[in-house]
Amino acid sequence: MIEILTEYVEALVYHKPKSGNQESGDAYFIHTGEDYFLFAIADGLGSGPIARQSAEIIPDVLAEYHHESLDELLNRCNEYMIQKRGAAVAIVKVDVKDKTIHYSCVGNVRFYIWQNEEKMIYPLPVMGYLSGRPLKLNTQKYTYYPGDRFILHSDGIALRSPTSLLKNACCTFEVYENVVSKTNADDDATFITGDLLR
Repeated sequence: MIEILTEYVEALVYHKPKSGNQESGDAYFIHTGEDYFLFAIADGLGSGPIARQSAEIIPDVLAEYHHESLDELLNRCNEYMIQKRGAAVAIVKVDVKDKTIHYSCVGNVRFYIWQNEEKMIYPLPVMGYLSGRPLKLNTQKYTYYPGDRFILHSDGIALRSPTSLLKNACCTFEVYENVVSKTNADDDATFITGDLLR
């Protein structure tokens, strides 16, 4: 378990390879700054070292260019996928000054927000994966409220009732424990869950 705690967010990260594999085909990235923070998950196609080669490109690009828009970031990541296996990628950027969440995803990385203690937001991703071919992107923007809770996860995590999971947990750690207890060892599994504090 990896913990991130700032005045704006408390988050926990789970990252584990498929049973029997030494390397995960998933990768994740988190940046925390004064005005915004950004987190992302990349799920390389397949598993093991070949999938890892595609996934690990994403944290490297985001570490250098996290200040750019999500469309710019995904297009940069996509350029590096030429002659690679490819990856599903989701990026979430939280602007703490504007109180907004920007989300963009290509592929089957899922994102849920339990918002204002009353509704679930589940933005739909763009189907496909980063492969070096031209992209059609769909960045979405939401207002957030202190206390909103989220989870971003690769397809190695199967959530049967994300609304119940986020709504009924007392804290970030309880969400984390509940998801870990249901994790399937037959796939690489990565998730980031957290609460927006202010």
